[in-house]
Amino acid sequence: MNTFEQYESEVRSYCRNFPAVFSSAKGPWMVDTSGQRYLDFFSGAGVLNYGHNPEPIKQALLRYLTGDGITHTLDMYSEAKQRFIQRFQEVILKPRGMSYKYQFPGPTGTNAVEAAMKLARKVTGRQQIVHFTNAFHGMTLGALSVTGNGFKRAGAGVPLNHTTSIPFEGFLGRDLDTLTYFETLLADGGSGFELPAAVILETVQAEGGVNVASSKWLQRLRQITADHGILLIVDDIQVGCGRTGSFFSFDEAGIVPDIITLSKSLSGYGLPLALVLIKPEYDLWEPGEHNGTFRGHCPSFVTATAALDFWVDDTLEKQVLSKGQHTQKRLRAMIETFDIDAIVRGRGLIIGVEFKNPAMADKVSKACFERGVIVETAGIDDQVLKLLPSLTISRVDLDFGLDVIQESMALVKDIEIEVKV
Repeated sequence: MNTFEQYESEVRSYCRNFPAVFSSAKGPWMVDTSGQRYLDFFSGAGVLNYGHNPEPIKQALLRYLTGDGITHTLDMYSEAKQRFIQRFQEVILKPRGMSYKYQFPGPTGTNAVEAAMKLARKVTGRQQIVHFTNAFHGMTLGALSVTGNGFKRAGAGVPLNHTTSIPFEGFLGRDLDTLTYFETLLADGGSGFELPAAVILETVQAEGGVNVASSKWLQRLRQITADHGILLIVDDIQVGCGRTGSFFSFDEAGIVPDIITLSKSLSGYGLPLALVLIKPEYDLWEPGEHNGTFRGHCPSFVTATAALDFWVDDTLEKQVLSKGQHTQKRLRAMIETFDIDAIVRGRGLIIGVEFKNPAMADKVSKACFERGVIVETAGIDDQVLKLLPSLTISRVDLDFGLDVIQESMALVKDIEIEVKV
């Protein structure tokens, strides 16, 4: 029994799928204590969009630390926070004509979701929050209440109230319009449907199985919420910061949310940082009404500021879209070649392969790990192989990983055939 199995809680999960002790990492590669190298198609569940230890960001952090830059300030002013806000305004918000106030809650994504929901209820005076089937928004009680996964919801141990689930696009099949259902509930006084304070959604449901909302669907949802005075919260924690190509995942749809939550790759380096962007007219917080001890983590502001250099033009966006198209093309060719019943979907560099036989995703993931590639599964039955390579991965490394997935699919397919015979 190793140290982790002896002393760490049974709640640990990823280590069971990827049982190695990692010691170093650079770019898209991780190295374990035996010297074995692994290509990372997981990226810390979307935390490491720019790979491990990206040099420009690392150097900015080292300069700050060796200069005795202040580490912790709660929500007192700091030069590091000031620089981040100014740079985010310059690079991200002003070019889009967006105006938001910045709230720094606790440093994780679920902290941002809790703050957003709490504020929406305060602003509107209403209690209900609408969320979508297969959504994932975090593991604290409020975030769990708008999460679809029954296993995770059950872990709360208490009722999760004041939320309502409605079908995500495509959940009821291609021919059923889920927003017509939502709109009818809102308009019909006999529906028993309480007018919600907010709707919260991911434009691409990552943990839910890489379910992609179309621009048309997002535009219509934005119009419905605006027509009924419902705040729209976009959770861009996993699929923002360039994962789908542009910095915000909703850019392509041209919508403007009332509240946006960001975390994961916001710091650009794996340091914890979360941000709630609030339309100014909805910033109705009283001083200290919502806070958190680690809401002023200056090293994270430093790395987040440096990461914004990736977004001064559209170079990285174009690369992400190109690599994403290449990846989807190769994956579709694989399932066609091996006659596997599966579909490929995604945007940018979040791509899923959903297998009709759910067991195949786990088998392919395990086969990949044995061959030096880390790629996780997602979806309610873990039926989706979910690819999250770093946005900055080279085409050579990307193709190496895809070659390993192809080899693993071939191996698993042969096993499946043998079992059937």
